[in-house]
Amino acid sequence: MNTGNYRRRNRKHSTVQALTEAQKIAFAPLTFQAVGSMLDLGILKSLDSSPATVAELMEKLNLSEYTTRTLLEIGEVSDIVEKDDDGVYTVTQIGKSFLYDEMTRVNFNFVRDVCYVGASEMTASFVNGRPEGLNKFFQKSDTIYPLVPSLPKKIKQSWYEFDHFYSDNCFEIIYKIITEKSPSKVFDIGGNTGKFEKVCLKNNPNIDITMLDLPENIEIVSKDESLKGCKFYAKNVLNNEKPFPKMTGAILMSQFLDCFSKEQIQFILTNISKSIDAKTKVYILEPFTDNQVFGGARFSLTHTSLYFTCMANGNSKMYTKSEMTEIVENSNLQIVNVYENLGPHDYTLLECELR
Repeated sequence: MNTGNYRRRNRKHSTVQALTEAQKIAFAPLTFQAVGSMLDLGILKSLDSSPATVAELMEKLNLSEYTTRTLLEIGEVSDIVEKDDDGVYTVTQIGKSFLYDEMTRVNFNFVRDVCYVGASEMTASFVNGRPEGLNKFFQKSDTIYPLVPSLPKKIKQSWYEFDHFYSDNCFEIIYKIITEKSPSKVFDIGGNTGKFEKVCLKNNPNIDITMLDLPENIEIVSKDESLKGCKFYAKNVLNNEKPFPKMTGAILMSQFLDCFSKEQIQFILTNISKSIDAKTKVYILEPFTDNQVFGGARFSLTHTSLYFTCMANGNSKMYTKSEMTEIVENSNLQIVNVYENLGPHDYTLLECELR
């Protein structure tokens, strides 16, 4: 065997493969929108229920040949659809993911409706440390959070679906862990729409629970009849003009601290530590990027950091467990228990108390 020729062939193959992958990235934004069009026009749904040729699909969906053929060609080279020798198209397993997998649907709609346009300002966001995509295409604001309740309907729906998808399936588990220690009170910082509060009230209508969130959100959520029995406290956690209330029992921050930079997280945790007693437990719930079982989950979470960059605040990200541990240890808190692989999205719950 001529090892020199083998190495050259192998190196050539590696280069060709690398170039192919590079082209996928170069054209990824166009592929993304083409998949959106295939969903909007019913092409994927139709082919999944009944494989068809170009002509048959044109007639069934009342589409032009140009539209049908162009999108199917994109779908084929992207492994969304496949064509047999008779020219009949079917949907691949990847294509089916866009039709039936909830995580794929939620992620796709979130990127398409919330992030896509603003992502064009990615570099400026990194350079300036501000969400320039938000400022250019939506509304001038330091962060997206006060704007969420008033976003256009479709954008708001995709934002909330994304947020809820990655938290709702975990709240029953978290409730059991927190209440096992029989806390006198529960405080949920960054409660959003009150999903955790509703779980608490369902399990214990007499629970003493308080949601802390931005004034803009509290004004809306406090009117929710299904949250009767919940207390509310309006506060911007980055503003010391209004201090945290005195908190005892248990404090939860679910998918909350990833909305802030490392410096801001330490500021928040330090202020919280000044408002609690030695018996109070502080729980931090996050889907850490380095604590995921599946590669697809890690890929999704890591890319979510870019949403924070160009749309949310310009300075936060999805953190690793080691990063968050270091931040906690630099505050006045210490981690006393760690609960891992919680729920279908492999959440980690850090149980902390005063140092």
